[in-house]
Amino acid sequence: MSKLKGKVAVVTGASKGIGAAIAKSLAAEGASVVVNYASSKAGADKVVSAITAAGGKAVAVGGDVAKAADAQGIIDAAIKNYGRLDILVNNSGVYEFNPIEAVTEDSFHRMFNINVLGLLLTTQAAVKHLGEAEASSTSAPPSAASPLRTVRFIPALREP
Repeated sequence: MSKLKGKVAVVTGASKGIGAAIAKSLAAEGASVVVNYASSKAGADKVVSAITAAGGKAVAVGGDVAKAADAQGIIDAAIKNYGRLDILVNNSGVYEFNPIEAVTEDSFHRMFNINVLGLLLTTQAAVKHLGEAEASSTSAPPSAASPLRTVRFIPALREP
């Protein structure tokens, strides 16, 4: 439990599924984790309980990544609770399993806003805290054309 000791991670969409597993894995490696949820506080609290029961540090923070104020609040919670931010995992995402004919403007905008805009807003809120530290983000691969090129992307759990 020392690979990420002293590091702080935010995992969006971490109240269940892949996000919950990522949050638990980061905590198992020593990171303090902000477990973000949009609607399932009970799920996020369960993830936090599992992390703390295993000796880790975690806090559940509600917020809709598709809203700038909420995205900022998620990042602010990391700074308030742990004093820094080292790792951002943009895991929030939704998908509707409908035929193309059934996709409405509202459903399209909901998916786009969470899956794409949410990634942008959360990363914008985090980038000023990630800038000088050796930071990790799983939101996108690095590229010279990327608007996120100021953030260095490294595998957070890479074996030496």
